Amino acid sequence: MRLTRFAPLLSFFLAGWLAIPAASAEDAELLQVVHGFLHEEARTLGDELIIELRPPSARLPACESPEPFLTRPGEVPLGRVSVGVRCGSDGRQVRYLQAEVGVMGDYPVLAAPLAAGETVRRDHLASRSGNLAELPNRTLLDPDEIVGQVATRALPPGQPLQAHQFRSLPLVERNQRVVVEARGAAFRISREGQALEPGGLGDRVRVRFDNREVVTAEVVGEGVLVVDF
Repeated sequence: MRLTRFAPLLSFFLAGWLAIPAASAEDAELLQVVHGFLHEEARTLGDELIIELRPPSARLPACESPEPFLTRPGEVPLGRVSVGVRCGSDGRQVRYLQAEVGVMGDYPVLAAPLAAGETVRRDHLASRSGNLAELPNRTLLDPDEIVGQVATRALPPGQPLQAHQFRSLPLVERNQRVVVEARGAAFRISREGQALEPGGLGDRVRVRFDNREVVTAEVVGEGVLVVDF
């Protein structure tokens, strides 16, 4: 992963956002800590990170022992991000900073037009580079999430691909005779049943056995479902 330009970018964006030569020494130290935190949180997202930070607007006492945290736990720090910082040994003082996190990386696009109802093959896809934070919501970044999917409408080449543009290829049809495997730590039992609804890979569908018992199982292959114990 290329992690170049961080120090120049920090100085550049501090000047750009504040329209003053530099932040105070106390703010600069706090921003360095928050910058390092965001870099650590986002470093797996792409090849190169661009982190812009807005210093605190009010003059506040120095933040001792700063501990940054994301205000939305578990979120991917991409695009506009709010970062909280606990100050002091007891962490009772909390400040909030605004940041913009960009990630330069690769994302899949279509190499040629794709017709509605056509299944995506790997040779349908090409790679394009750009700032992932500028892509539409729910853009698919992993080609493996797209290959084998069916286009819900005609798609042009070269555009970011989104989840709602695809559906799973059905591996189980309604009323189809299927095999359901019950799996445990030391056993595996198979039974035949009838699917009550269609499903693609990873979908959970209801299956009725000959004794009228109904279970919900996960589709793992063509005509094959699994129930884990």
